[in-house]
Amino acid sequence: MAIDEGKLNALLGKMVTELGAAFIGTNVLIGDQLGLYKTLAAGGALTSHQLAERTGTAERYVREWLAGQAASGYIDYDPADETFSLSPEQTLVFANADSPALMTGAYYIIESVYTDISRIVDSFRTGSGFGWGDHCNCLFCGTERFFAPGYRANVVASWLPAIDGVVEKLQAGGKVADVGCGHGISTIVMAQAFPNSHFFGFDYHPGSIERARELAKAEGTANVTFEVATAKGYPGSNYDLVTFFDCLHDMGDPVGAAAHVRETLNANGAWMIVEPQAQDTLVGNLNPIGRIYYAASTTVCLPTSLSQEVALGLGAQAGEARLRQVVTKGGFTHFRRATETPFNMVLEARP
Repeated sequence: MAIDEGKLNALLGKMVTELGAAFIGTNVLIGDQLGLYKTLAAGGALTSHQLAERTGTAERYVREWLAGQAASGYIDYDPADETFSLSPEQTLVFANADSPALMTGAYYIIESVYTDISRIVDSFRTGSGFGWGDHCNCLFCGTERFFAPGYRANVVASWLPAIDGVVEKLQAGGKVADVGCGHGISTIVMAQAFPNSHFFGFDYHPGSIERARELAKAEGTANVTFEVATAKGYPGSNYDLVTFFDCLHDMGDPVGAAAHVRETLNANGAWMIVEPQAQDTLVGNLNPIGRIYYAASTTVCLPTSLSQEVALGLGAQAGEARLRQVVTKGGFTHFRRATETPFNMVLEARP
């Protein structure tokens, strides 16, 4: 078989970039854990000696870390005085905890995947699932940190207002179930914005519920209750709103979950489903966003679904049409895309 040298060299060039990205991910974790990014953001232009002194770290290690960050374009380097700095844009991505563009949390999710790789390989061989709670703990903290900035920026400002009549209900005093709430970031964000309503956060992972309770207590959020429960069995009824944030595709029986939502909503209630942005065909998802979601789905989302009863295995790129089928099979008659971001689509379902 003839080899196209141009295509080979182009692929090898791409792989050089990929290898650099894979290695630099460990350095992002180092910079985050040691406060290197935050110190650079606060200190302006610093030499390696200055950064090491301010962070209590060894200068030789810091110098090498800075060089790699500069080569990646993650920080700026001024050869005139041998200083390093973060631009305003780089600060938003690496050092500002309130920025919706913050990306450092995602690297903890990736760390968990590498830690669990042998078990994921076994799942490929056996076809068995690998439960959410069986992953390395950094998956849970990484998920919290990665999703939190986006939820804080979008849930109250644009996602809830896109669901017909919901904001008015919550302002007056409503009852909300946040299912698959994880560490409760989405639940707490909504509860703080609507103090007249009460929010119930449910998740089947006990460790996540424990963390959610800690966060709610630390932030003084009183109108929220967290309980361990599954999506098909969470308690309560007559909810004005049920929310699923980035979790429906992780469930083994999403149709059963949809049916339970239908049973627990009141007659005028709404179900808000936030899912990863996706088109309905593989060709439509062959892009950088789809690449991230397929990789995450292969190692986290799909194994989680396959570890549960029914094991439907929607995957993180199910697409709106497939999700519509799931929701309507659960008993809903109204389904629409309410709004979207580059990373998420926000869906509304009603009885």
